[in-house]
Formats: sequence, C-alpha cells, structure tokens
Amino acid sequence: MTLPFVHADWSAVVPVGIVAATALFILIADFFAGREGQRYVSIGIGLIGIAAAGYFAARQFGHNYDAFFGGFMVGGFATVFQEIILLAAAGSLILYATIGAPQRVAGMSAIMLWSACGAMLMAGAANLMMIFLGLELLSLGLYALCAAVDRKTARESALKYLILSSTATGFLIFGFALLFGATGSIRLADLVNPYLATSPYFWIGAGMFLIGIVFKLSLVPFHTWTPDVFEGAPLPVTAFMSVVTKAGTLAVFARFIYAALPPDTAEGLLLPVWIVAGISMIAGNVGMLAQENLKRLLGYSGVAQIGYILAALAGSTPLGLRYALYYLVAYAFMNLGAFAVAAAISGEDEEGAQIASYRGLARRRPWLAAAMTVFLLALAGLPPTAGFLGKILILSSSVASGYVWLGALLIIGTAISLYAYAKVIRVMYAHDAGEAHAVRPFVPLAWVSAAICGVFVIAMTFYPLTPSNVLPLVR
Repeated sequence: MTLPFVHADWSAVVPVGIVAATALFILIADFFAGREGQRYVSIGIGLIGIAAAGYFAARQFGHNYDAFFGGFMVGGFATVFQEIILLAAAGSLILYATIGAPQRVAGMSAIMLWSACGAMLMAGAANLMMIFLGLELLSLGLYALCAAVDRKTARESALKYLILSSTATGFLIFGFALLFGATGSIRLADLVNPYLATSPYFWIGAGMFLIGIVFKLSLVPFHTWTPDVFEGAPLPVTAFMSVVTKAGTLAVFARFIYAALPPDTAEGLLLPVWIVAGISMIAGNVGMLAQENLKRLLGYSGVAQIGYILAALAGSTPLGLRYALYYLVAYAFMNLGAFAVAAAISGEDEEGAQIASYRGLARRRPWLAAAMTVFLLALAGLPPTAGFLGKILILSSSVASGYVWLGALLIIGTAISLYAYAKVIRVMYAHDAGEAHAVRPFVPLAWVSAAICGVFVIAMTFYPLTPSNVLPLVR
C-alpha cells in the first residue's frame, strides 16, 4: 500500500525533519563525546543542523504549496517565521556554552530543538489539527526545559507554566471543537465562508480560540505568569521562550486574521484583541519599573513588545504584516543579545540575571556594557537602532489603518519604558563600583553571539528588509 502523499508533501517538512533528526544526533554523539567536550559537541551539532534547516527553509520562499491535503502550507509566510524560530533556537543554544552542567547540555539541547519543531509546524499550520500538534510539541518541551536545573524556583516555574498553559490549551481545544461544529471541517480554508457570520458556534469558537492565543502571547490579563516563569527557568530557556513562543503563536494568529476569517467579521471579532494589545503596552512597561531581576524585566518587556507587534497587525493590511515581521526580527536580535550578555557574565548560578551584577560592568567589560546598552536602547525604541525604526513603522501602519489610539498608547508605553531601561544602563556606568563582582572567564560563544546581535540591531536600521511575499494562505 502506498501513502497518499507525494514528494512535494514530504519536501514541505524537510526543515522540520532536519531539526528533529539533529536532536537525535546530539543524543547519540553525547555517548561518544569526552567529558570535556560534551558541551561543545552538542552545541556544534545543533548549530550545524539549524543552519541546514535554515538553508532548506529558505529554498521554499516564494514557492507556495498546500501540503498534506491542506494541513501544512509552505511559502514566503511560513519561511520567514521558520527562519526567525531557527535564529532564536541557535541564539539560545549558544547560551549553553556557559550555563548548565555539561552532562545535561545534550538532553536540554535536544528537547529545545524538538520544541522548536513544534513552533515550525505552527508557522505552516493550515488546519486546526496541525495547530494543536505544533502547539503541544512546543509546550511539552518547554515544560521540561523550565525544570531542567537544580533550583526550587525552576521547578515552581515549570509547574506554574504547565498548569496555566494547559488551561489556555483547553480554551483553544474547545474553540476548535466549536469551529469544527460550525464548518464540519478542520481546515482553516473552510472558515472563509460568509454564512458563518450568523453562526453562534463560529463566534463563540473563534472567541475561545483568541483567548488561548492571547494567553500564549502573554497579553493582559493573562500575562502575570510570564515574569515568574522567565525568572525561574534557566537562562537559555528564557531566551528561547521569549522569542520562539511568540513567533509560533503570531504565525497562527496572523494566518487566522489574514486568511481564515469570513468577510465582515474581522472588525467586531478582533477589536477586543487590539484593546488588550494597547493595555499590554502600558501594563508591560509599568511592570518593568520595579524589577531588580533582568529576566523578570525582560519578561514584562516582552508583554509590551508583543503589544507593539499586534498594533502593526491592526487593520490586517499587507504593509502592517511586513512591519510586524520586521519588528519581530529586530526583537529577536535585541532579546537574544541581551541574554547573551547576561550569559557572558554568569556562572552556574546565573549571576547575570540580577541587575545588581551589572554595577561597574563598563569598567570590567566595556564591550559587553556597550553591547547591552545598544540592546536596551533598541528595546526602548531609541535611535540609531532597529527598535526605533520598527516603532516608527508600526506607528505609521496603525495610524494609516485608523487605529490612532493604538499609536498613542505605543508612544506613552515607550516613554514609560525609558526609565526602566535607563536604570540598567545607569548601573553599568555607575562611578561608584559598590560591591565588587568577579570578572568571569572569557566565553567566546556568548561574546560572538552578543556581537552578531549588536551588529544586526544597528544594521537593520540602515538596511530595513521587509519581504513582500509574506501574505499567509490557507489553500
């Protein structure tokens, strides 16, 4: 008996397959690696596999194909999101060069890559089953990764994430059931039906689906878990979560609002999401003000940053999607760079997670202090960084779409955030060194990662790349 799939169907998931196989190779190679080389063998194999997956994903750009009978779409939209996910996976994997016991790095790297596979499936998902499969693969790996360190707060964060994330998944599944009841199909393409506008099953199902999406994006009022989980999880896992979960969920949300909503339903259905995004810009930035832990600060920052990205999507214009992707890429470099600096000054106890550890960093490690300053200025949206240009583009998009109030909230939120980011910069360049902090050994991978992120954060300002062939399809 032959399978009903052709070569093009299997080619569509080659990048995902490469990442999954790379995780297996890491575990096998760990058996033969010497005790001294365990850490770097795992990281090296992981980076090679990610590079190979990125190459094959890039080859799919512009070649739209409806694989597995409408279950998975390849093309410009899926490719861009998959590349962002692979970028974040590579940046997070590098952080294991300094964080984590060597004998555990292989297992954690493999789980991280399998989790990235889930996000990559979400990027191309074109039916409800594929969305759920990708989401669960992403989430199950993260539950394990959050607890993969001998620290009470890590186990607490994993349990908290498990319980709350499962609750959000429950909303998604029930929403899927109602959408299936309204259409009789799991394909997103079958939602594009004007008669669904009169179906209560569609409205309730879509509403529950969006509640689950809002939780996964860490938007108000479902955002309070984010700083707690970020603080407890290991530093590489926090870096991974901060970008990959947002990228995968944004891909699903964008495909839903751009390609799967019936005509004349978008404005009424999505208005609560835009309101929540606007509130998140303020709440996230206000939440940063009192933080003394860098991971918690960046957790609250992520709440605000995702609000900015959704402001670009308001109005569902093609230009808004391009600007949202530009800012998401910039945000990935900003966050990964900040976590790379934190890893470069950390030991096994992750001292870099505490803002107090940055006191006098400009004298101890001037280049690291300069890099962190660039990342914080970018997150604050100040020139000459990609964060500044990204916010200008988002502001223009939201105003052009008629959502002037979202643009106003973006400006207010940015103004509030300046104090929180400036607090860290002031500590790094403080004249009084205060308590002495040990200078950590030079960690080449962390330094190189920070340097690369810093270059891209500046370069993207002068060479903004917003690919045009990124509109999502469902058929």
